[in-house]
Amino acid sequence: MGATQKAATFSTITAEFAQELVSHAARVATENGKPMVITVCDRDGTMKAFLRMDGAPLLSVQISQDKAYTAVAFGIPTDQWHEFIKNDEPLKIGIPHTARLVTFGGGYPIVVDGEIIGGIGTSGGHYTDDMAVAHGALVAAGLAD
Repeated sequence: MGATQKAATFSTITAEFAQELVSHAARVATENGKPMVITVCDRDGTMKAFLRMDGAPLLSVQISQDKAYTAVAFGIPTDQWHEFIKNDEPLKIGIPHTARLVTFGGGYPIVVDGEIIGGIGTSGGHYTDDMAVAHGALVAAGLAD
């Protein structure tokens, strides 16, 4: 087996781009009048950039981090978890007890050229507000429509 068959190379988000996404999200949150906590993590779920806007709830700090982690850990937006588990009794009962799993909106995987390079999570309002801010950051960065 050659060396290329023993190792894999993956891309991950840069610190600069993570900060850019936080800035985009903060701008959207400000426009929407909702102070947010914004977290961007790398492909391994490690926090890469973070902002707690003035006035954002303290409880939102951990929720934001967990939304970013959830999005990258499974590769789907956090709002899709509810649909994924709602009619599956074993999952509905068991999976919500998984540490750091968030099953409501506000977390998105960050995908560049078809590869997940990180996750973004926002918290501070109703989950639909959180979704608007995180998705708005991805749109501003040219990663979503």
